[in-house]
Amino acid sequence: MELAVVIIFFLLMLAVFLYSLSLLHLLLNFRKSRNKKDTSQKWHFSEPSKIPFVTIQLPLYNDKPVVERLLRNIARIDYPHNKLEVQVLDDSTDDSVALTSEIIAELKAEGFPIQHITRPHREGFKAGALKAGLETAKGEFIAIFDSDFLPKRDWLKKTIPYFKNEKLGVVQTRWGHLNADFSLLTKLQAFLLDYHFVLEQTGRNFGKHFINFNGTAGVWRKSCILDAGNWEGDTLTEDLDLSYRAQLKGWEFKYLKEVETPAELPVTIAAARSQQFRWNKGAAENFQKNYRKVLFGKNLTFGTRVHSFFHLLNSSFFFVVLLMGVVSIPVLFLMDDPVYSGFFTGALIFLLGPVIFFVTYYTAYKEQHKKERLSIFKFTGLFITFFSIAMGLSLHNSIAILEGHFGKRSEFIRTPKFNLSSKPSAAFRSPVKINFQLIMEFLLMLLFAFGIFSAFRIGTYSLLPFHLMMFFGFSYVVLASLNIEILAGRKADPKGLKKL
Repeated sequence: MELAVVIIFFLLMLAVFLYSLSLLHLLLNFRKSRNKKDTSQKWHFSEPSKIPFVTIQLPLYNDKPVVERLLRNIARIDYPHNKLEVQVLDDSTDDSVALTSEIIAELKAEGFPIQHITRPHREGFKAGALKAGLETAKGEFIAIFDSDFLPKRDWLKKTIPYFKNEKLGVVQTRWGHLNADFSLLTKLQAFLLDYHFVLEQTGRNFGKHFINFNGTAGVWRKSCILDAGNWEGDTLTEDLDLSYRAQLKGWEFKYLKEVETPAELPVTIAAARSQQFRWNKGAAENFQKNYRKVLFGKNLTFGTRVHSFFHLLNSSFFFVVLLMGVVSIPVLFLMDDPVYSGFFTGALIFLLGPVIFFVTYYTAYKEQHKKERLSIFKFTGLFITFFSIAMGLSLHNSIAILEGHFGKRSEFIRTPKFNLSSKPSAAFRSPVKINFQLIMEFLLMLLFAFGIFSAFRIGTYSLLPFHLMMFFGFSYVVLASLNIEILAGRKADPKGLKKL
């Protein structure tokens, strides 16, 4: 039994180490990309007759707090109205439908080309709404924005020109954050998303590996959507699914790091949990649906297959971390056993994994904040806090991952949207729900407290940093779920929102 525990712990560390190597390769690609000039073909639209027709799709579902802000912002888009249409794909079931209709009527009266499309059902959820809108869309290109995204006036003029390349199926832009400084929770979400959009998307795209449309703030060529089989609602991340099907058909994707599209981050732990559950379960569903096609697909390089494996499976590393944490408790009592001492000494090479994580995240953070004076100590604190809370969410995310891999179906749960500039912080308190999962998270908090105590009792400290991070992470998740906010650092007036 002792040997089995040690072997399992070794294999889990090996999995994390191999994943870190894939990130190291993306880091190398990212650094190379900074020294290469973009030579992409682009339209210049000097002749009005050559400006293509664009459809903007705005999928809505009970988004009353942000719908007016969204529609009035879209109405400011700088693009010829005779080459533009806006489809408001409204699946709402609350009184926001009336408000949306009123604003749309006002904008239409002002000459803006916008239409309100509703369905009597939510079949296929967001994917179903996008597919239904596509049936009547006039545009050669389809831009998509979720309800909390605020593209700038020149957004279409910065993205559509790249479609001069007839092989290009998608242009994806970088997400920005309107409320990154609202609380510790939003800071950490921004930290993660910036890493994805700065390093991962850039590294994969530069290396000509598969990337993904992120569900919003991007443009599709309509013929690419249809050629790839159209939107399908059989996974919770329909964007990742269609992205892989399109790239497997040979379509190219373009990522524009320099074009930022700002949006609001979830401000409650319940909203963040809901979003994380959907993203992680959807990724697992997509692995089951698409990886065989990648593995046996034609004309794919070895590097693309490897990166696609880690891309589709990266959410599953939450389960690896959870297992590693649980197994590390008995391992703690075996580390001084002479039978296994040589084994653990050899495993020290796996410490390169956390070092690689630190270096890659630091590179992305430095790139994103290059106009600021960057403190390595401030970054280290943020890095440790982020990974600790990510570990604290590992049980929640592991449940999502396992449901995805084993094919358990569930409803698409949208992330609640808030117009933060007009609501007091008290409005964001979510109701406390003490359920089996929260109880298990509390027990895991106690388990890692026991690991910390045991390290001092037996004088073995190798796993102490890991157990401290796991304890802090589960403590934060439990306290935040109970609306105990001493760790949240919430501000009443989020920075930057008054600019809206």
